[in-house]
Order: sequence, then C-alpha cells, then structure tokens
Amino acid sequence: MCDPTRDDGSSQSGLVRKEKRAYFQREWNSFDVMSTLTVTIVHLLCLLAPFNYKWEALRFGLVLFAVVQLGITFSYHRNLSHRSFKLPKWLEYPFAYSAVFALQGDPMDWVSIHRFHHQFTDTDRDPHSPTEGLWFSYVLWIFDTRYIKYKCGRRNNVMDLKQQWFYRFLRKTIGFHVLMFWTVLYLYGGLPYLTYGGGVGVTIGYHVTWLVNSVGHIWGSRSWKTKDTSRNVWWLSLFTMGDSWHNNHHAFETSARHGFEWWQIDITWYLIRLFEILGLATDVKLPSEFQKQKMSLACSS
Repeated sequence: MCDPTRDDGSSQSGLVRKEKRAYFQREWNSFDVMSTLTVTIVHLLCLLAPFNYKWEALRFGLVLFAVVQLGITFSYHRNLSHRSFKLPKWLEYPFAYSAVFALQGDPMDWVSIHRFHHQFTDTDRDPHSPTEGLWFSYVLWIFDTRYIKYKCGRRNNVMDLKQQWFYRFLRKTIGFHVLMFWTVLYLYGGLPYLTYGGGVGVTIGYHVTWLVNSVGHIWGSRSWKTKDTSRNVWWLSLFTMGDSWHNNHHAFETSARHGFEWWQIDITWYLIRLFEILGLATDVKLPSEFQKQKMSLACSS
C-alpha cells in the first residue's frame, strides 16, 4: 500500500480555487426550494428537542438514525449504486424504503448523483466536488439542481432502477411517505418523538453523509493511490456505518466491503456478510488479491 503522505499530483495539499458563481442570486426552482425547506425544518426541530426531552424519545431518535443510515449505506449506496451484491426483491425493497426516511432523496435521485460522483470525481462535472469549496461539497450542491444538470446531464444513468415499478412509485410519492411517517411519529409520541425522530436522528444522518462527501476528499489518510483526492476518515467510520473508508471505496468502488483491515469498522459490511452467510445476499463483490496488488504496485510507479 502506498504512503499516504505522498503527493500524487492531484492538488491534495489544498482546494483548487475557482471563480465563484452567483449562488444565492440565481434562479431557484421548486425542487431547490423544497429541499431547502426540508433541511431547514429538520434543523429547527433539533432546536426544539431540548425543550421536549424524554429519554425514550432520544433513544428512539438514535435507533432511527442507525436504521435509516444503514438504509442509505446498505441499500442506496452499496446495493443500488454500485450493485456490490444482490438481494431478493422482497428484501431489497424494504431496505430501500427505510432509506427514504433519511430525507436524502428517493433511490433514483440518490443513486444517480452518486454514480455521477464516481464517474466525474474531482473534475468540473463532479456534482459535489470540494474543488468548488468546502461548503459547496458539504451541503450547498443539494440546493442547486440546475447546476448539477448543467454539469452532469440528464439522469440517464439509473435505467436499471427506472425499469422497476417500485422505484418509480417511490419517486412520485416520496413526499407522501415522509409526511405520513412524521404524522405517525407525532400521533404516537407527540413533540418529543417528532423532534428526536424527525429532527435529531435525521440531522445526524445528514451531517455524517455530508462529511463523507466533503471531508472525505480533503482530510484523512490514503491507503491506495487513486486518481482522485479520496481519503479514509477513521473517526467517522462508526457514524457512517463504514462509508468513511472513502479511499478504500474509490480504489475498489464495486466492493461490498469498505473496511479492509480488521480494525476498520464497517457495520454495513457486517450486515452484508450476515446476509451472505444466510444465503440472502448473493454475488457479493470483493477485490481480488491481484487487484489489491495492482493498486499497490501503482504506488511505486
């Protein structure tokens, strides 16, 4: 494996300065406005949480975060985006549905953006490249759908999902499912469950995902000499369910396992491995020793 301190010629010592766009003065479409309102409301619910504290509500919020974050990493990311393993549809669809409540978009939207990120990593066409600034890669890109379309083109990279009725259904009805879930939270546990479940739990999920998109390309270690600025961020691994071993992931993007070393916590991989043992996860992709050796040899060239 390569020396993480070596310069690979990809501007890893700092971000590339680009001419700033008129971000806030641009024309905002309805999707941008709804995304902004959703993120704002979720964070406002967090401000109400201390005034509605109940231990069981806090516990519920943390459990909800773990469940929906696993939905993101297990389903949206490794199963749907990279097809790192296969599941029977009766198991695939519930996991994808659970990820909807992370409020990070429907499966087709999330997967399309992520596939574009890997296709155009750290270039001018990357949907959330840190070369456009830390805050842009962290969160601002979410509210600028026209710019993403300008850079990446139409969402023609998710035809495998568009052909399935379930994902078309979720795309058209995602707002209904979220409102229904929040209503159930309020009716069941009042403001404490709404603020800790719909607020605190979702907010934690937001920020750990955004940290991978941004910090995961700026600070951290490099185990493999990829052609991008991806980094392994060890202190995020528990919260991201293993997705912060980002350099590992970019080196072997179709791998179902991101934490290759025994000490690299990868909760998502543990779940995938369990399903594989049970015979429910099939075609589980892992890098071969030859592929790892090839990446290691690239470090000395």
